[in-house]
Amino acid sequence: MADRLELLETMIAKGSDDPFVHYARAMELRSRGELELALARFGEVVERFPAYVPTYLMAGQVAEELGDEDAARGRFAAGIEAARAAGDGHAQHELEAALDAL
Repeated sequence: MADRLELLETMIAKGSDDPFVHYARAMELRSRGELELALARFGEVVERFPAYVPTYLMAGQVAEELGDEDAARGRFAAGIEAARAAGDGHAQHELEAALDAL
């Protein structure tokens, strides 16, 4: 079976407009410990698919892991707004808790 990251990269190169595919690429990079690249890819997901709420929590967590509390705070706060706009109370609560824990 093909490497998961390679498969996701291929799907994106072919023009995938599925936000999950882009999100999954960032998650795969995170799981490999490539945190700076993962954070950059999460940023691309936020820019291209701002309504894809799960991205904000993960991006904030990675920023926090990298020691960038300002970036983490920004991602969590933006995610709270995106979750509120989407009517996703569960995600909003998770993002608020993450922001409060900083």
